[in-house]
Amino acid sequence: MKIKQSYLFAGGIAAAVILFFIIGGIVTSVGAKDKKAAAAAAPAEKIEDPLVQVTMVQPSLRPYVVSVRGRTEANRTVIVRAETAGPVAATPAREGSFVARGTILCRISTDARQASLDQARALLRTRQLEKEASDRLAAQGYRSQTQVLQAQANLDGATAQVRQAEVLLDQVNIRAPFSGVFDRRDAEVGTYLAPGGACGTMIQLDPMVIVTDVAERDVGAIRVGATATATLVSGEILTGRVRLVARDADPATRTYRVEIEAPNPGGRARAGLSAEVKINTGSGPAHLVPTTTLVLDSAGRQGVRYVIAGDRVAFAPVTVLDETPEGVWINGLSGDARVITAGQSYVSEGQKVRIPAK
Repeated sequence: MKIKQSYLFAGGIAAAVILFFIIGGIVTSVGAKDKKAAAAAAPAEKIEDPLVQVTMVQPSLRPYVVSVRGRTEANRTVIVRAETAGPVAATPAREGSFVARGTILCRISTDARQASLDQARALLRTRQLEKEASDRLAAQGYRSQTQVLQAQANLDGATAQVRQAEVLLDQVNIRAPFSGVFDRRDAEVGTYLAPGGACGTMIQLDPMVIVTDVAERDVGAIRVGATATATLVSGEILTGRVRLVARDADPATRTYRVEIEAPNPGGRARAGLSAEVKINTGSGPAHLVPTTTLVLDSAGRQGVRYVIAGDRVAFAPVTVLDETPEGVWINGLSGDARVITAGQSYVSEGQKVRIPAK
């Protein structure tokens, strides 16, 4: 049977299309393999080391200090009490005023104490006359030695009675035991005071005592006699020396009481003020670095990251000695160091870094 010309033409076209797709698939497969091979043969693109900024810091001789919070306290606080009983007759000292030692704070009514003193003095005068007469008679041979000694004993007894009466009379005056501030009066005129009754409270503000509680990790560096500076919340600055470092810790806080004694002329600084205290514990090399350079390592230690030979990162745990507007003084670095000032939080110990050329 004779095939039509149109059928042959259509079949040829179909065969050509099929052949095109077969050849295209083979070429594509070969091209993909070549690309994979080329990719495998090509060297991997190099990842650049992180870029950081550093600053060279050099050690300086710097006092080592322990910085703590503290408070001011009066050097002495005493409740002044009565030695004898009676109603208060006068309160000559003004509450809150500075008084010198021996100033009368409260005066108790004398009652019959003055009369007792007058009587004792009269008896003393009598005994003195008797003693003088006894001595004259003894010189003339009219008195025995025993009588002379008896007259002397009577005179001594009268003298003692006068002294006793004077003490009892003076006890009506309740005096300041030291120079300081009469901070509070507890008795008013008319108040009956028994022996031991409170007239008022005296406080001594010069010298002033600054009290602080030091952590157990720092107390070992503090010595009695070390200099210290306290900046009060009022802005005043007191400078003194450590007078006490407790040997027994507070069981609740595990801190040790430290007392600093500082001159306070005129009692200008008040007791009970908060203070920033810096206690000198010696001196040695220290580095001044920006505050932002301080970081924590994986163990939670505070320190700085710096660059060592080979442009690799190292970490040094440090102790902050002092904080200033220019930065913080730290102890823990050795010699000159290239401290990382930018990028320190994104690198780790041992990692190689790049430092931009200046």
